Amino acid sequence: MSSISTPAKSGGARQGVQKFGRFLSAMVMPNIGAFIAWGLLTALFIPTGWWPNEAIATMIGPMITYLLPLLIAYSGGKMLADHRGGVIAAIATMGVIVGAGDVKMFIGAMIMGPLAGWIIKQFDRSVEGKIPAGFEMLVNNFSLGIIGAALAVGGYYGIGPLVGGFTNILESGVQTIVNWGVLPLVSIFVEPGKILFLNNAINHGIFSPLGLEESQRLGKSIFFLIEANPGPGLGVLLAYWVFAKGSIKSSAPGAIIIHFLGGIHEIYFPYVLMRPVLILSVILGGMAGVFTFTLTGAGLVSAASPGSIIALMLVSPKGGQLAVLAGVAAAAIVSFLVSAVFLRNYKADDEDLAKAREASQAMKGSKTGAAGSAAGTNVRVNGKVEKIVFACDAGMGSSAMGASSFRKKVKAAGLPINVTNTAIENIPSDADIVVTQQNLTDRARAKAPNAHHVSIDNFINNPVYEDLIEELKASQAGGSPAERNTTATPEAQWDIDNALDKAAPGFDSSNILRKENIRLGLPSVSKEEAIREAGRMLSAAGYVKPGYVDAMIEREGVASTYIGNGVAIPHGVGTAKNEIENSGIVVLQYPNGVEFEGGTAYLVIGIAGARGEHLKILTKIAEAIEDESTVQRLAQTRSVDDVYNVLSVQPE
Repeated sequence: MSSISTPAKSGGARQGVQKFGRFLSAMVMPNIGAFIAWGLLTALFIPTGWWPNEAIATMIGPMITYLLPLLIAYSGGKMLADHRGGVIAAIATMGVIVGAGDVKMFIGAMIMGPLAGWIIKQFDRSVEGKIPAGFEMLVNNFSLGIIGAALAVGGYYGIGPLVGGFTNILESGVQTIVNWGVLPLVSIFVEPGKILFLNNAINHGIFSPLGLEESQRLGKSIFFLIEANPGPGLGVLLAYWVFAKGSIKSSAPGAIIIHFLGGIHEIYFPYVLMRPVLILSVILGGMAGVFTFTLTGAGLVSAASPGSIIALMLVSPKGGQLAVLAGVAAAAIVSFLVSAVFLRNYKADDEDLAKAREASQAMKGSKTGAAGSAAGTNVRVNGKVEKIVFACDAGMGSSAMGASSFRKKVKAAGLPINVTNTAIENIPSDADIVVTQQNLTDRARAKAPNAHHVSIDNFINNPVYEDLIEELKASQAGGSPAERNTTATPEAQWDIDNALDKAAPGFDSSNILRKENIRLGLPSVSKEEAIREAGRMLSAAGYVKPGYVDAMIEREGVASTYIGNGVAIPHGVGTAKNEIENSGIVVLQYPNGVEFEGGTAYLVIGIAGARGEHLKILTKIAEAIEDESTVQRLAQTRSVDDVYNVLSVQPE
């Protein structure tokens, strides 16, 4: 269920590749909109496009040569050194782009961007605390300019030509494979790789750079279709729907909609893991799809993300839709027929699917910590602890709920420890322990390098909390009475926290959740659709302005709002507070679940907290969902009153 950020055994080659893939994805995914924009311009306005336009088409070359690599580089640099890292990454990558000649520098950007960010980060660390007062801006600006210029020159003479040559060799090798007619064989590696969550490394590390280069030359590329093809997964799900027995049969239609229309391929992975022999189905389906794509000359003009049939159609070249559909259909038919052999009279229920989903999450890496914990890995606390900080990107959502949950455990244990929550950027320097979600721990370490860091996958009812409490008891027992009295007593701290929660002026608790804002029995949809629906409900109820919805989607892109026990709490971040009119929540029940990063949510609770009132709201929700049986009941109930009575914030 969790992972501790203390020294641990290596997760193995698969986890290493997954980590590398996530790193590549973090550079590419935030910029997918720009890739799609370039693809649409290409599909519409090149000479063979839908509406040829010579003037508009002049934008296409500069976008793929400069804009897209620079965006990737900026994202890579920013991951390591914030905006300053992004700027120097863009400067340095400009040298790589020019030095590579006609070769498009996507791979070069993925190398130089993080490298430049890392270099400026090391420089900033080396001069920290050594710059005379009043000279900070001068040193910061000139160091960025000088180092950036040096890296640009180095990129021009070194990385640019080197990566350009490597790219040419790689393209020649791939073209040879295509000419030999053995490209379908890549499905032997791609389809199992997807089940193992290696798709990011495969797609963003190999196929996207090759596809963009080929699309620039030919107006389309088959490489965009190999991993994104929804056909193999569709065939498996259809076979479950037609041939399987038990309650698992009824879950397949919802999964088909999410997979095929929503483009969330992860939804079918547990179905394959329930019957591992079905890996053969997706491999053969993938091979049939690639063979058909090759035979018909199918391709896309840019990456299709997510891998929805709708996205595939939108970025297909003029006249190329039928060829793409043929490959998807071939993959689905072959996968369906092979799956049918193994699923005839196969009986499974929701419990089997739940176990398969757990196995799938373990493949993804979010459950590796649980295995370690079960094997006896403990949280280690060294020295006296006075302040524990729960941190998330905005400091107002999942971290607030985690802090509330853990604060109660601290109080029950009689520990004189201050438990609070904050945004990553505002972690106080005196924090002794910092608790964050796994994908935010590196940022938290950078902000609080002297704190002990605990990395978890969800903030609610996490088994790591019990280990941490035991360690804290042992640690605190060693302190002197004088030391133990240096902080507020648990009771006093609890009173302070409650007083702060109640301090918001005009807090109308009876209006936070209204019965008309509870929707039950919704069909499963994609994560983004669920979040947007929650945002639309918040807006329609008068809690927020329409702009808050986009802020909720932005927040989800930073870190998952899935908090455990089958609950997600999508909310806005940063300037989104300006879009909030009144505090309120909406509740959406999905009996068959919605797949979020980290788990399946059966309750999606949209939150808007004005004037600091979010703490009161989140505390109430945290208390309600700590009992897993309560969530299980609410996930299936047909009574609006039942949900209202559990989750409404009542006047005190």
